[in-house]
Amino acid sequence: MATVTLHSEDGDMAAYQAEPVGPARGAVVVVQEAFGVNAHIEDVARRFAGAGYRAIAPHLFHRTGDPELAYDDFETMLPHLQALDRTGLLSDLDATLDYLAAAGFSPSNTGAVGFCMGGTVTFLAAVQHAMGAAVTFYGGGVAQGRFGLPSLVELAPGLQTPWLGLFGDQDTGIPVEQVESLRVAVSAAPVETEVVRYPDAGHGFHCDARPAAYDAAAAADGWRRTLDWFGRHLGSPG
Repeated sequence: MATVTLHSEDGDMAAYQAEPVGPARGAVVVVQEAFGVNAHIEDVARRFAGAGYRAIAPHLFHRTGDPELAYDDFETMLPHLQALDRTGLLSDLDATLDYLAAAGFSPSNTGAVGFCMGGTVTFLAAVQHAMGAAVTFYGGGVAQGRFGLPSLVELAPGLQTPWLGLFGDQDTGIPVEQVESLRVAVSAAPVETEVVRYPDAGHGFHCDARPAAYDAAAAADGWRRTLDWFGRHLGSPG
């Protein structure tokens, strides 16, 4: 487990990396929540390493000081979130994928998973790149775009990567009707897609560092589905 330095277009970017014991079965880009690459995101990367993947979590807030923010510090978090834009995000994704390619992971053997804002960024990555697989946990911007992007519904037909979306029905920021509109929109994509809803879960249900949001049953099922999605869709190294 180590932090490496990647070279994005407008500056160096730290990335937390976790490697498996033995040969990796593939690579996974772990895209942060709106609170930085914190202990929880690092722990998720290690979980993927434990499942046999090389995992890397790029620090997307590197342009604004690369903070690690408390889960209840929304006032401090917001300016960092608002500073993100399409150009910077695409540059950071390219830098991360280029790093993995240089390490021997082909696009078909590389996946991405994101949580909260990272779920939105992962969807963008799945539109921009033909990767092996992508998974979004409760990514916003479904009906109204974020970071200067079109909405996920508008982007959906352009998906190039098999995509799985996991959402909680109790998520007040992503109403069920928006999730269902996204289900319809992604069905027009030329790749396999799936949307799963958890009736009793809200936003952040996977994050066991947030007791008020965490839903153990939904988190366990979402993790199982994520590993299955990667297992079925990621190709062979090289």
